[in-house]
Amino acid sequence: MKHTLLVAALVLVVWSCSDDNDDPAGNNDNFDRGAMLTNWADNIILPSYQAYVADLEDLATSAGAFSNETTFENLEALRVSWLEAYTSWQSVSMFEIGKAEELTLRDFTNIFPTSATKIEANIESGQYNLELPSTRDQQGFPALDYLLNGIGSNDADIVTVYQNDPAYRDYLQALVTRLNTLGTMVLEDWQNDYRDEFVENNGSEASSSVNKLANDYLFYYEKALRAGKIGIPAGVFSNTSLSDRVEALYKRDVSKRLFETALNATIDFFNGVHFDGTGQGESLNTYLVFLNTIQEGENLSNLINNQFDAAKSAGSNLGNDFFAEVETNNQAMLAAYDELQANVVLLKVDMFQALNIKVDFVDADGD
Repeated sequence: MKHTLLVAALVLVVWSCSDDNDDPAGNNDNFDRGAMLTNWADNIILPSYQAYVADLEDLATSAGAFSNETTFENLEALRVSWLEAYTSWQSVSMFEIGKAEELTLRDFTNIFPTSATKIEANIESGQYNLELPSTRDQQGFPALDYLLNGIGSNDADIVTVYQNDPAYRDYLQALVTRLNTLGTMVLEDWQNDYRDEFVENNGSEASSSVNKLANDYLFYYEKALRAGKIGIPAGVFSNTSLSDRVEALYKRDVSKRLFETALNATIDFFNGVHFDGTGQGESLNTYLVFLNTIQEGENLSNLINNQFDAAKSAGSNLGNDFFAEVETNNQAMLAAYDELQANVVLLKVDMFQALNIKVDFVDADGD
């Protein structure tokens, strides 16, 4: 009898060790991570980047037309192209993985506030290298916002600046070219080897695609969306509100559009909704459903989606101009922040624990 028990114990030990080796994270849930990665890559990430790069190409065409014929009509067309590309950017910004991570794409694309002083110094000197990290606040969509909307008190003044000084046209073209180059590099990397590498890396270790992209998604939601677009301007992390920190500071009346596009993109990604909106596949949502993750008597995936709805509702109460909202209606901004923050706990603590994923970035704002 003792011998039988000893053999059984040894078998159990060997079986347990074998499982640990097969799955270093200890997450033996049998969910098809490969199917989720395929849905992410083929139906969300790649189409998002394709649309973004197509809009960047339209932006380049409009910038060339404006430089060749600097008129009010071409300025308006360029602004439309800028806003379309800026809106498309909101759907890819969260995917800071692969080539985008290597290039630190987000930092070179959407650091705000931009530095008008440094931009003007670059234009005056004609000496600048946009590949340097020190120039991140002098390029990207926020810098274009300044050049298209902030260098004059009215449209006539802005057009006159470009007509009188070709250095402004040169800098404008350099910024657009830089955006186009970066976006195209990331898209081409996905279209070549990286898509397969991403999908095939379907394990559960820290370096796996699911764990890495889940962390990128959380970082984006917490730092870029919640804090960057709402919390910092509203003064959550400072002693006073900071209206000059809003996105699209010079255009102003589009900051809500950019925020809502970004929020909807994070919601769609959580739910595995295809970029074109025509389908839905495996996702963080279906993963939680598969695990039957219950939190306080309710399915965690439902709690997260309900909180997303609450955040959308709070955002809908904001005006189009976040600068004006911070100045005159900051309680609404703070209310939107609170609803966004409530999902940080559900995602960062409850979801990550359920999926056995560890946070891989440093939380420096105390939440």
